[in-house]
Amino acid sequence: MAQIQDITSPMTRTEKRATASLASIYALRMLGLFMLLPVLSLFGEQMPGATPKLVGLTMGIYGLTQAVLQIPFGLLSDKFNRKGVIVIGLILFVAGSVVAALATDIYGVLIGRALQGCGAVSAAVMALLADLTQEVHRTKAMATIGASIGVSFGVAITLGPVVAHHFGISGIFWLIAILAALAILVVLFVVPDPEKIKIHRDAEYIPSELGSVIRNADLLRLNYGIFALHLILMASFIVVPLLLRDAGLGVGRHWLVYLPVLTTSLAAMIPFIIIAEKKRKMKPVFIGAISMLIVANLGFMTLHGHLIGLIACLWVFFCGFNLLEATLPSLISKTAPADLKGTAMGIYSSAQFLGAFLGGASGGWLYGEFGAGGIFVFSVAVALSWVLIAAFMSTPRYLANLLLSLNDLAPERQADFSQGLLAIAGVEEVTLHLDENAAYLKVDSQRLDKAALNQFLQTWR
Repeated sequence: MAQIQDITSPMTRTEKRATASLASIYALRMLGLFMLLPVLSLFGEQMPGATPKLVGLTMGIYGLTQAVLQIPFGLLSDKFNRKGVIVIGLILFVAGSVVAALATDIYGVLIGRALQGCGAVSAAVMALLADLTQEVHRTKAMATIGASIGVSFGVAITLGPVVAHHFGISGIFWLIAILAALAILVVLFVVPDPEKIKIHRDAEYIPSELGSVIRNADLLRLNYGIFALHLILMASFIVVPLLLRDAGLGVGRHWLVYLPVLTTSLAAMIPFIIIAEKKRKMKPVFIGAISMLIVANLGFMTLHGHLIGLIACLWVFFCGFNLLEATLPSLISKTAPADLKGTAMGIYSSAQFLGAFLGGASGGWLYGEFGAGGIFVFSVAVALSWVLIAAFMSTPRYLANLLLSLNDLAPERQADFSQGLLAIAGVEEVTLHLDENAAYLKVDSQRLDKAALNQFLQTWR
């Protein structure tokens, strides 16, 4: 008989520990990176040798090294000890933070930021998470990590100006180094050790599947979307903190803007998430969110001399940004074949980091050549191009991924097993990979007959 996991089983204590500890590693690392976003341009321009171009490059350079190295780090973790690869990456991150903290000019901070990006452990962390969780619980575990990143973003944007006001930009880098060192301790002493390293198509980049993902036009549109989103974010935050300061708001009080703007914009996006997912209006909500970025940047162009106007535009910006940050991964998951999700997410993440790099580099150049208005015109143009590209995206399939762990399924019974699953209401696609002992399903959660699925699986145990 085939051995198939019970889809109704709860997460084990080890799975909960692995999920919580790995989410904390993500949060500690991203907290440090995000804290710099609202303050680096403010303090970077005061450093010896600083120019707008160099400040912008310093903001974005970590994205280049992340984009180049995150997939290689993930592949190395497949061949060697995952926890060891993650610790090496975090050590590089700590080293980069210390270099930047000790820097006496903008070039030292630039080198430190590049070295921070060399600690590209995201793919390795997700692979370790997959090793430590059962297939049916992996989506829940990944969602927990996604939530930890969102929380760390909000905390960091609010905390960054406070820390920088009291301790300077070097104080932030020292705090980043401490947080990353704590993450190393979590890896060594809290994260469970996997019994064995496996390849997980739902969580890892598979080099042989690159062509299949690249040829998917809808995935390419989504990759352009995350590229454009982080390009706009990084470029905008080269000047937004400066505009808040010039409008009369002291650096130490910027958190008084970011905290209410972020919390209320997060609350405002909840109804739209419900409309997108429950009412199945994802595409219009998605295009509407991109349009909010256009409105916000047009507002920045015309209202940048007025503090209230800046705050209002910032609120509109984060409403759109938060909504897009939530829907883009969901769209990737819906669009990618179940057994190509890991590869699709790997390329998606690389596009995100590349967008951050080019946003910082191009934003710094535009600010030096054309002032703040040049950045906002550029951001509007990028967002408009994104609207045009998104307009041709296919209507999303509202399908969720479901993985089943299976062993001892005889090859001659594969067809019967697949056909039996497809006969169940709500099961739309089935892909078997017996070399991985896994079945990858796409299911319509609203239509899925869980009782029938459970009964069917019971007959195969």
